[in-house]
Order: sequence, then C-alpha cells, then structure tokens
Amino acid sequence: MTVTVSMHFVNELFKGLPITVTPPTRYLERAGISPFLLAAPHGRVTVEQFAELYRLLVHELDDETPGFFARPLRGGTLKLLCLTMLDAPNLQVALHRYTQFFRILLDDFGYVFTLEGDLARMALVEHAPLAGSRTLIHELMLKLFHGIASWMIARKIPPILMECAYILPPHSADYLYFHPGTVRFEQPQTAIYIDRGWLEHPIRQTKKHLGAFLKRAPADWFYVSFADRLLAHRVREHLARDLINAGTVHSVADALHMSARTLARHLKQEGTHFQAVKDEYRRDYAVQALTCSQKPLISIAEALSFEDLACFSRAFKTWTGNSPAAYRKARTAGNLH
Repeated sequence: MTVTVSMHFVNELFKGLPITVTPPTRYLERAGISPFLLAAPHGRVTVEQFAELYRLLVHELDDETPGFFARPLRGGTLKLLCLTMLDAPNLQVALHRYTQFFRILLDDFGYVFTLEGDLARMALVEHAPLAGSRTLIHELMLKLFHGIASWMIARKIPPILMECAYILPPHSADYLYFHPGTVRFEQPQTAIYIDRGWLEHPIRQTKKHLGAFLKRAPADWFYVSFADRLLAHRVREHLARDLINAGTVHSVADALHMSARTLARHLKQEGTHFQAVKDEYRRDYAVQALTCSQKPLISIAEALSFEDLACFSRAFKTWTGNSPAAYRKARTAGNLH
C-alpha cells in the first residue's frame, strides 16, 4: 500500500495523552517515524507507520481510543463491539447496536443514526468537551464507523456526503482518499451519509474473520481505495502499474478509454487534476521508499521518471518541505541538521 498521510494525524494523536506517558519521540522511533517530522508542517508518513504508532499508544495506555475521551476504552472493546454486531440479520440492525454500544460506554461522545429519504446518516454527538484533539477524533471515529460497516457486509460502502463540524483543515486533500464523495466543512454536526439500500445487506463476516480484521486495525479502515467509483483512484492505480511508460495525461486517458479532455473534466468534478494525482502518487512512493527501503536516491528518482536527482529533490522539497536526503538521514539519525 503506497499511501501516505499528513503529519497532522501523528501530531494530533499526542494531544490528549497524559503528561506521564513516554515522550512522543520514543513512540515515533518505535513506529519507524523520524522525530524531526513533528516540526515539519508538510511532513508525511505511511499509513502503516501511522497504524503502528496508533497500536503502540493503544497498548501503552490500555485505551483503544488513546486519550480521546474522559473514559478509556480498554483493550478488547473493539472486539466486543464487533461481536455484538456479527449476529445481526442485516446492516441496519448492526448499526443500531453500534450506536447503543457507545451510548452505554461513553458519557462525552456518541453516535446518532437516522434515515433521511434515500440516505442513511450517521452523526457524531459531543455531550461534553473531548479530551483529545477534536478534529482528529471526529476524523477517526467517523472512519471507524465506516470501516466497521464496510467490513461487516464485506463491501466497500461509498460515502455520498461527509459533513464536518470544523473548518477546512490544511490536510483536506487527504480526504479524497479517506472520504470519497462530497465533503462540506463548518457544518453543525460531523456526519457521513450513505445510500439507504446498503442497510438491507446481510452481515457476511463471522467470528473466524474478526481476529485478522482487528490485527490490521486501524490501517484497513483508515484508508480504502475506491478505484471502482473515483477516477482519481483509477488514475493513481494506473500510474502505480506503469508510471515510466504511461505517466502522461494522454497515455493514462487512452488506458482508461477516454479523451484527455474527458479525463480532466471528471477529475475536476472530484476536486483535483491529473498533475495533482500524479504528484501525490510520486510523493507517496518516494516517502515509502525513503523510510522503508535502502534504495539509492537516484534509483527512486528514475523510478518516478525524473530527469535527474536534482529535479527529484526539488519536487520532493515542494511536496514535503524537506529534501529526500534529509528524510533518509533523519530516518536513521533521529534528527534533522
């Protein structure tokens, strides 16, 4: 999975933690994340690195929502939640149990599930100020719901609309991959809307599948590709298969059986454009290679179709705020000079 996420998600994870816990840099090093990235506003980490950091904090605090709420959700909470849903006759009943589960467990936070015409809406409700980073909690708790719901019926449920009860964040470009569909900010509540038809789907998972799902958490519900529905995801996956030979807008358009103009129009409707998708893929590939391999910088540059190392370095610094050499040096030394 060659995908990266903003350092926002890492920085905000530490917001609600008690001051008595281990310093953040120790967790970052154990998760394979360079500590210098804490001060890199455009820094990126892989989804796997973020998931490992999340698991480390869960284990350290015995809280599956580390520092999010006034009351910790002890180890095994997510497993128990899923077990209560597995024998439901369909997704609608399972989601009712989901909301009830959190109503029983938490005093400061919950979910409200409603039906609105052809749509089903799951909204977040704050009964008291949250202990951790409010934006991160909203992002992750909505992703948790969406991930569990999709897993339960063994189908990727495409969100139709996401409403966010916070201002447009600097990392909002990531939302194209987290919540494909329309996203609106500064709304009264944070909520996600899906087609009501999904509610009739039967539960496909069983207890024997649960262990693998929990072991991969939160990576599997944090990022889900919707290449079957979003053109930006299809473009990205095509670039991943053949960037060197098919990295131009015309070659990608031909491969996807459309004109370059049609490709551009559809990407614009999704809130992006071809060069942005290509740069995001190349940025993520580079971050993955720099942090998880020993590939020479020139080899990474060549794999990403850059003319030379200088061009690659300039582009990478534009994307992340630091040079590829600095990323690799910090990965091994733990700091940036």
